[in-house]
Amino acid sequence: MIPETVIQEILGEIKAKNVKNKKDLGIIKREISKKYKLKKIPTDIRLLLSLPESEIQNLNSVFATKPTRSLSGVSPVAIMTRPAKCPHGKCTYCVGGVNSPWGDVPQSYTGHEPATMRGKRNDYDAYLQVSNRLQQYVLLNQPVDKIEIIVMGGTFPAESKEYQDEFILGVYQALNDFSDMFFDSKGNLQFVAFKKFFELPGELHDKKREKSIHAKLRLLKSKRSLSIEEEQVTNEKKKVRCVALCIETKPDWGLLPHGNVMLDQGCTRVELGIQSVYDDVLAEVNRGHDTAVSKKSIQILRDLGFKINFHYMPGLPLTDRERDISGMKQLFTDSGYKPDMIKFYPCMVGPGTALYYQWKEGKFKPIDTDEAASRLVPVKKIIPSYCRVQRIQRDVPTKYWEGGVGLTNFRQHLHQKVGVECRCIRCREPKNKQVDFDSVKLNVKEFEASGGKEFFISFDDEKNDLILGFARLRFVKEALRPEITANSALLRELHVYGVTVPLEGDEKELSDSAVQHKGYGKKLVAKAEEIARFAGCDKMIVISGVGVREYYRKLGYVREGPYMVKEL
Repeated sequence: MIPETVIQEILGEIKAKNVKNKKDLGIIKREISKKYKLKKIPTDIRLLLSLPESEIQNLNSVFATKPTRSLSGVSPVAIMTRPAKCPHGKCTYCVGGVNSPWGDVPQSYTGHEPATMRGKRNDYDAYLQVSNRLQQYVLLNQPVDKIEIIVMGGTFPAESKEYQDEFILGVYQALNDFSDMFFDSKGNLQFVAFKKFFELPGELHDKKREKSIHAKLRLLKSKRSLSIEEEQVTNEKKKVRCVALCIETKPDWGLLPHGNVMLDQGCTRVELGIQSVYDDVLAEVNRGHDTAVSKKSIQILRDLGFKINFHYMPGLPLTDRERDISGMKQLFTDSGYKPDMIKFYPCMVGPGTALYYQWKEGKFKPIDTDEAASRLVPVKKIIPSYCRVQRIQRDVPTKYWEGGVGLTNFRQHLHQKVGVECRCIRCREPKNKQVDFDSVKLNVKEFEASGGKEFFISFDDEKNDLILGFARLRFVKEALRPEITANSALLRELHVYGVTVPLEGDEKELSDSAVQHKGYGKKLVAKAEEIARFAGCDKMIVISGVGVREYYRKLGYVREGPYMVKEL
């Protein structure tokens, strides 16, 4: 925390020297930061927070700053649902839930994850959580125009329809209200209004301030008059748009009725906890489903157009190194699996779980850091180029576990052990690497998955082994909705990497290293349409985030149900 006296000294110097540009502002900030031996130089946003409202307009041009662009393409907003019990009971390894050692926290979470702590502070209210996270992004000088909503906290489709609707409605209303309150018609942040509403500057754990802000947000929320569908349509053209929505579930709650509800909610990606490819293991941990249900869920969700992110747990009971390695390799050789994305979560022992007592009785031995690495290294090396390894290890400090992997930075440890990074999507993203655009080539990888045919279409910098963008095209096994005909093709994902830029920004402002908006997105869609036409398809169906519908309209697509469609 930078002392307010230091902030005021910087502001005093700015006014005394009549600073008019960024260069002179930077000199003053560096000089005073050095004088007080600050670990970090104050951001322009931090200085603005302490500037009297009467002076903001005069100095706005000096502080005017474009948000720092994230390299992943979107700004994620993870929100937690309320603590609730799973209908099937509890998996033996599952922490959290109602009456857990940490109190009432969302199922499968400890209460110490960043998103869970944020959820708890905001009473697990979707509207409050989204508003709070957007406020944080503005203060961090990060963009809020492209938002990915991640609904966490257990098996969301198992909640009542009334609760689901209320929660999802809160998401879209918060995005729309934040747009209306704090951005003008040109998309510029109205800093005075933002500062006043959130009572800034203020302390993070100031309960009085938090209570006041919550009261104001709840009042806004109470003025709701629109349905989910109406809020979604409104969000299509707002400054703060939902470009993706992700929901967590289990395979037995990821079947056709659940998939149809998720489509109506605007979901585009499903986090699916398959956990194991072995029936005896699933039964042993009381998972509540078998591998046949896992595969059926995967097929249904794929045929509805969803992107699927598997959750898989090495080190579960009844496994050893050989069986785990074989099982994880099966994910990429068995066409019933073949994940778009995957999270590997080595099995950890949490206090109060059934697995904890089995461990104490000597009936179970958790794998440690070295053993987990020994099981994952051979698998990491064979991950296909169409899959993205999202995470390796839970986002929970190791001190809250009783046994298991002892590193929070296990992914980095694993990469060092492997020696060379694998060829999964994440390992080949450009991030801040230099791209050789003369070496970029359009590639198509075709493979069978869940009874249908998949095409992974990508632009790759083959000289530097970087992926600049990709699309996932599917010919379905089953036409599960009226919008999907026998001759339809499904575009399940379109993603271009680089820096996050405004959805309708000025391309002239982009450097050559910014691969978004170089036309790769349109070229990927065109290639997908070409493949579909050649195969005899007469209709392209896109599962699109609410905030991306306008993009597809410009490419000739129209709305049909939850999808964007185009006659080929």
